[in-house]
Amino acid sequence: MTKNKLAHSLTVTIPAKAFADKIEAKLKEIQKEAKLPGFRPGQAPMNLIKNKYENAVKGEALDSLVQEEVEKTFKKENIKPALRPKVELTKFEDGKDIEVKIDVEALPEVKVADLKGIAIDKMKAEAGDVEIAEALEKLAQAKKSTEIVDEKRPTKTGDVIVIDFVGSINGEEFRGGTGKDYYLALGSNTFIPGFEEQLTGHAVGEKVDVNVSFPNNYHAKELAGKKALFKVDIKELRKFKTPEINDEFAKLFGMDSLDKLKEMIKAELNKEYNHVARTHAKRALLDALATAHNFDVPQGMVDLEFNSIWAQFEQAKKAGQLDEEEKSKSEDDLKKEYRDIAERRVRLGLLLAEIANQNKVTLTQEDLTNAIMAEARRYPGQEKMVFEYYQKNPQALDSLKAPLFEEKVVDFILGIVKLNEKAVSAKELYEFNPDAPKTKKTTKKEK
Repeated sequence: MTKNKLAHSLTVTIPAKAFADKIEAKLKEIQKEAKLPGFRPGQAPMNLIKNKYENAVKGEALDSLVQEEVEKTFKKENIKPALRPKVELTKFEDGKDIEVKIDVEALPEVKVADLKGIAIDKMKAEAGDVEIAEALEKLAQAKKSTEIVDEKRPTKTGDVIVIDFVGSINGEEFRGGTGKDYYLALGSNTFIPGFEEQLTGHAVGEKVDVNVSFPNNYHAKELAGKKALFKVDIKELRKFKTPEINDEFAKLFGMDSLDKLKEMIKAELNKEYNHVARTHAKRALLDALATAHNFDVPQGMVDLEFNSIWAQFEQAKKAGQLDEEEKSKSEDDLKKEYRDIAERRVRLGLLLAEIANQNKVTLTQEDLTNAIMAEARRYPGQEKMVFEYYQKNPQALDSLKAPLFEEKVVDFILGIVKLNEKAVSAKELYEFNPDAPKTKKTTKKEK
């Protein structure tokens, strides 16, 4: 046997007699049920059974014997495989001992540091009058309506106009280029660049020719980069009307009074702040755990994690969704960076699993039910459908378990480590970036 950190290469020998005995045992099992012409079930002689079934059972017997030997070898050498081992027959001749080579990576021995000796900051933000007022204003904006402008005046940015329009390219109308009684807020940039600007300074009843060019990256490829003419009929001029924030406004949200609405908003904001603060605390905790632990990890597991990360990168690159930092780096530099991230993730995953094992942290049926309920609440009116989906799709349920288990272990650890509560404003909470240099902001993504 040879070892290289967690990688093991072993050679085991299976005696020829053990193989022959395994074949014979399987043939005897078949003999008990076999139905051969001229014999009652289970009464056929072994020589006929052997002639008919021996070749068929050899492969099954070999697989079974090799699996038994692999498991016995792992137990003897105290190896816990990280991934499925690679098993290769190196010697296999009739009547001779069988030689098998096993290549496997073992799970490392994880020694957990003293969790009580770890200290991290946990931010705490409370919703005040300013945050509540901002939230009320957002609710009011969401409930705004429009009303007709009585005065006769030209349109301007901020107005809402009701229009009919017909678009054409080289004199021919195109699909999706026609609209009727369309409410367009001037300055909203709802339409392609240049469209809304050409509709300012006009009066109701005017018919306006709008000449624009579709952007080169327009989602409809058949229109991208092409010049178009829109014939627009301005039918109505309207303006936004924002509701007054009072007790009547509160009733729109099922509250008896404005004070009750403010209480609800405060509770919701504080719940959101706690969630963000917990996210920051988790990041700080994982950083602290990564610093306190530096054991070898199976490279096969790192490879799998890296391949997953790199596939996401390739997908983002194809969709044109890379950030500026990623664009500025060479592929080799990015691969090194993402491989380091993959190794960190694997190490932390093994560490969290060991902490959970030592402290008997497990997922309960209640945990899973609560997670499914939370997922169902994201689809109002379709809750029953969501529950049935998870009941009928074990793979979908498994996709919930991994992140749910991680969060439960993190919560357990957060209950052990020393938390230094730090009061911050809501703005500070949302602007906090642990990767930012002290002297300037950065666009580096959190990973």
